[in-house]
Amino acid sequence: MARRPLPRILSSGTVSLNRGRDLARTAADSATDVLHPLLVIGRGLRILAAAGRRRWSQTPKDKRGPALFLGAACVLVVALVPYGPLLAMITLMAAAAWHGRDRTPAKTGPSDAETERLGSLYEALVPYFSIPEDPSPLFAHGGDWDKALSGYEFDEAGRITRLHIRYPAYFTDGEATSRARIEALLHAKSGRGREYLFDWDEEGNQLDLRVLAALPTGIAAQPFVTSPGETVLGFTDAGGVQRTLPVLEGDEPRDVPPVIWRTGPRSTEPHLLAVGQPGSGTSTLLRSVALQALRQGGDVLIVDGGGSGEYSCLSGRRGVLAVECGPTGAQATLEWAAQETERRLIATHRAREVGRPAPEDTRRPLWILLDQPSVLAHLAVAEGGPDPLAQLQVPLRHGRPAHVTVVVAEQFGHLELLNDAVWQHTRARVVLGPAAVQQVADVLGLPPHTTPTAQVPPGRGYARLGTGPVHRLQVPATPDPYDEATHPAYRQAVLELLPERQPGPDRLLSAKSLQAPAVDAPEVAAEAP
Repeated sequence: MARRPLPRILSSGTVSLNRGRDLARTAADSATDVLHPLLVIGRGLRILAAAGRRRWSQTPKDKRGPALFLGAACVLVVALVPYGPLLAMITLMAAAAWHGRDRTPAKTGPSDAETERLGSLYEALVPYFSIPEDPSPLFAHGGDWDKALSGYEFDEAGRITRLHIRYPAYFTDGEATSRARIEALLHAKSGRGREYLFDWDEEGNQLDLRVLAALPTGIAAQPFVTSPGETVLGFTDAGGVQRTLPVLEGDEPRDVPPVIWRTGPRSTEPHLLAVGQPGSGTSTLLRSVALQALRQGGDVLIVDGGGSGEYSCLSGRRGVLAVECGPTGAQATLEWAAQETERRLIATHRAREVGRPAPEDTRRPLWILLDQPSVLAHLAVAEGGPDPLAQLQVPLRHGRPAHVTVVVAEQFGHLELLNDAVWQHTRARVVLGPAAVQQVADVLGLPPHTTPTAQVPPGRGYARLGTGPVHRLQVPATPDPYDEATHPAYRQAVLELLPERQPGPDRLLSAKSLQAPAVDAPEVAAEAP
């Protein structure tokens, strides 16, 4: 299905620029087609002139006078002959067209090195795609590789970038382990360090292999053109989604396919779990989500279990209710969030009982962002206090109708400390950074459709929304704007997206307000006569 881009009128003035660029490119292509004969003749005349200059420079000086006299005599004869100048001009143009033609030889097949590489790959696949009982095997030692391998393409280094493989019908392509063995072999034989996409056609007994281009890493945080309730997790391959977003990569406008996460009462994946190694970009993802939530008018609660201070830029900003780094503050914050979720549910229920819409304050999105909450849970248990993660059960279970969204970021080494409620209700999953195939499959529920590489940039990984497919993901660059070790342009982009600071402490949650119940049920009932 073809991708349908958003209306370009929303792309902040890039419509006219892209349209003019397309018109200029179309005009240049048309002019090239019309003027192609003249270009060929001009190239030929330049070649003939260069050949004449070389011949003249090689002629001895004592013979240049007779040569000039002979040339002048020939010109005089041609001028006196009927139709001589016309025939001479036609001959010159024909000679120029012949010498100016495109002499690039057409490639009719693989080179010797490419043939050797394809032959070795074919021989390596023989043990997997052949059985002794097959009377006419498609794969056999010393067989013809061109019957099974086609559609091959190579890069400048001679490595395979695209390949079409036919395999026998008895191969167990329906088993994940069998496919994994073939993919591992092709990955090793075609060249490591690149990402390969394997497209299995089980009905036609065919396998397509191609190397995927690297996802763009230069897209910084910026106002994305999305609808309310939509959050851009990052960007993926063009064939993975049916939508594009206009963005700026540096100063150049582009249309890139995004991974959109939809939240709200009608969302099937209301909460998100992001997993990665240290430095993989999970904090970057949380900052990106927080900035988009604030831009859409939501309230944000942040619990920084790592205590790294990477969210200090959000402290005191409009819409940010609290940024907590300690176990006591996290416990109070999450307890308030649970009570606020219950209050919203009660208020919405009482309003619907009397046929009124839900109150405005219950429809305002509330975002609870937790970075490494297992650290706070360990500290709380060590101090003899309650586990702060236990307070997440109410927002996770009942947050969707109450417009409450929970985002949890954790490291691979601490996943066993997350309780069952987090695993059951975070149906949107993200894995960032280098990870084994089994690690990605354990978090997302499916193995990645590409071969993970050992070296990946920060914010690079995979995403899966509910029961959908696994997408490659590159999170937009959203660093801590106070970290001077990061790119200055990216830090400036984050500073421009930050809301203004609060004029007073009226919106910030104090310890007293966090520990007190939000609204009692009788008060809610009194509001709905």
